Order: sequence, then structure tokens, then C-alpha cells
Amino acid sequence: MIRDIVELLVQFGVAGLMGTLWVWERTLTGKRERQLNDTHNRLMAEREQMKLLVRLVRRTTRAIERFDRTLDQLRQTISQQTPIAPTLQGSNDASDSSTAA
Repeated sequence: MIRDIVELLVQFGVAGLMGTLWVWERTLTGKRERQLNDTHNRLMAEREQMKLLVRLVRRTTRAIERFDRTLDQLRQTISQQTPIAPTLQGSNDASDSSTAA
């Protein structure tokens, strides 16, 4: 097959060979340009998606940090509260038993 192509090109001489190579190079270059453009467009779309994902992760991180601070404040508030005295709980039980008798 290649031999047949070479024989056909020989008919046209060096100028024919150069013309054929030029057309071949232009065809391959056009395909390559389309591939590069498609890849660039895909990368740009992914870039926008990545920006959106990074913004979402940052917002989520801030929300988790605020929630953590709120939990810390809640723990401090609970730990500062005076516990219910056991005698108060016992007196309620005693008054309940006296009313039952």
C-alpha cells in the first residue's frame, strides 16, 4: 500500500511530494487544534466546577467551626450550672409517699 502511494507521488516529482506532505500536515494540524480546543474547553468547565466545590467546602468548614464553637459554649454553660441537690430529689419522693399513705 505504501509502495503504491510512493509510486503515485513519484509521478508528480518533488513538488507533488511536498504538496502532499503539506496537505497531510495541515490535516493533522487541524485535527490537533480541534483536540486542543476541546480539551481546553473541558478544562475550563472543570475549573469552574472546582471553584464551586472549593467555595462549598469553605462554607461547610465555616459552618462546622461555628457549630463547634456553639457546642463549646453550651458545654461551658452546662458545666457552670449547679447540679440538682440529691436531697431535693429525695424530699420530692418523700412527699409523694406521704400523700400516697
